[in-house]
Amino acid sequence: MTFSQLPQPLADALAAHGYENLTPVQAAVAEAEARGRDLVVSAQTGSGKTVAFGIAMSDELLADGSIPYAEAPLALAIAPTRELAQQVSRELEWLYASTGARIVTCVGGMDPVRERKQLERGATIVVGTPGRLRDHLERGKLDLSALRVVVLDEADEMLDMGFREDLEELLDAAPASRRTLLFSATMPRPIEALARRYQTDALRISTVTENRGHGDIAYQAVTVAPADVENVVVNLLRLHDAETAILFCATRDNVKHLHSTLTERGFSAVALSGEHSQNERNNALQALRDKRARVCVATDVAARGIDLPSLTLVIHVEIPRDAETLQHRSGRTGRAGKKGTAVIVVPFPRRRRVEGMLRGARIEAEWIAAPTPEVIRASDRGRLMEKLLAPVEADEEDREIAREVLEKVSAEDLAAALVRAHRAAMPQPEELIGNSPEAREARQRPGFDDVVWFTMDVGRQQNADPRWILPLLCRRGHVTRNAVGQIRIGADQTHFQIPKAMADQFIRSVERTSHDESGDVENTIRIEVATDTPRDVARDRRREGPQGRARKPYARDEGRGGFDGPRHKPRPTGGPRNDRGGPGGGGKPFHKKPKKSY
Repeated sequence: MTFSQLPQPLADALAAHGYENLTPVQAAVAEAEARGRDLVVSAQTGSGKTVAFGIAMSDELLADGSIPYAEAPLALAIAPTRELAQQVSRELEWLYASTGARIVTCVGGMDPVRERKQLERGATIVVGTPGRLRDHLERGKLDLSALRVVVLDEADEMLDMGFREDLEELLDAAPASRRTLLFSATMPRPIEALARRYQTDALRISTVTENRGHGDIAYQAVTVAPADVENVVVNLLRLHDAETAILFCATRDNVKHLHSTLTERGFSAVALSGEHSQNERNNALQALRDKRARVCVATDVAARGIDLPSLTLVIHVEIPRDAETLQHRSGRTGRAGKKGTAVIVVPFPRRRRVEGMLRGARIEAEWIAAPTPEVIRASDRGRLMEKLLAPVEADEEDREIAREVLEKVSAEDLAAALVRAHRAAMPQPEELIGNSPEAREARQRPGFDDVVWFTMDVGRQQNADPRWILPLLCRRGHVTRNAVGQIRIGADQTHFQIPKAMADQFIRSVERTSHDESGDVENTIRIEVATDTPRDVARDRRREGPQGRARKPYARDEGRGGFDGPRHKPRPTGGPRNDRGGPGGGGKPFHKKPKKSY
């Protein structure tokens, strides 16, 4: 596809904007078979879709290289968010700059009165979000009677955000003879149903590769301890030293917290979430474009449609809810042929879920270790040398000061001061907990390198709780709480550790207290040396098949101090009273969900 096959005003605009070739999706919509037809286009995020539908609608808009005057809009482009709608407007403005097209943007958060006045003065192309466009339509300010083409950009996201009714009202108000161009990164069933209802003999175009979500993005996944997520984010930012990076969180509160954390640690960061006004969003994006800020912390919805040419790093601070969200988030980088990196921060217990998500998205991610301060300092050294050895332009006044300084201090001291000044501007990397065997051994409590596993015949079904079990073991075994290691609560039994050096004394004390005639129900609990470990029990259950895995986990997994049995399980009744609570106890009930294990 050459520019000569496009309308001359668009060809000139593309050449002036630095285009040498069309992207695959842009070339596809300009083919002869696509002209004049309804289109269903599936293309990667960042593949040039906005310019593509600008090219696709040109046949309906241009006559002899210019756009005729029209009192009512000729084209309507609908996008899910304000940022994406504004980006579409900017792209269409330079693409149609020489045609005389009048483009009006209608989005929430902006002055609706001003938008109505612009519509009354006449618009060739209207770009907006579904809710605001519907509002103008119902007020009689948006006339769709002359519409020749409608574009739905990111249609899948609009349906996910609940804009179905708004879209249907807008499409029903448009002439039946219009063209409908549907652009979407993914094609779920609701999109196909929308296409069947509002399109006629639509041509399907897909430029999405099958092997991975985006060919220009390098995907990485880094496993971390759950308590280390923020520290790993800091180290990733320091390691990549990206010109612009975006960090995705799941909620507004998490965005606010992480933004405050990064700002406190010396990063120039801005935040984007639903709680920010349009002016705040605009200021944040402008700060990123002006390089006054290098990091953006955002929610999924707020970051939709962000297009920053300098964005080379995306960090999924919280795991995306599905493969589609992963692709949309990651697609903020690696745009228009540029390379980018997307890193998923994966807490250890959630690795299996992320592996499944990557398989579903056909993405091959490199699993890497969390960057340590030593790795970051080594990377800093190379960048620092490159920066300090780069040629600089200095006027005579600067050189005069330099000569005066050299007379008072040595060249080595001056260079050291320069290095120190550069290092001081860099946020310090964070120490990580780690999950290597060496790290686990370093965290091992003294005396627990050689342990004996014991078992007791109570578990979740008897409402066992570490905060009740620990005092019981100390009393029955005549030991202190520091002598009890891990406690693993199962369905009907509990495993716990005692150092091997204390095991014989512990079991003798347990046997003596089991013959206590005080009537305390806790003395009837059987405690003995375990014939298997919690890992053996878990393995045997997996081998049992579906029945062995029938129970549904409602809380944290076994072994981390939480219940994973049904929440509706009734507490046991009857049995002897026990003022301390416990199995069959009539005193204070057990805690439903302990916060930590011992």
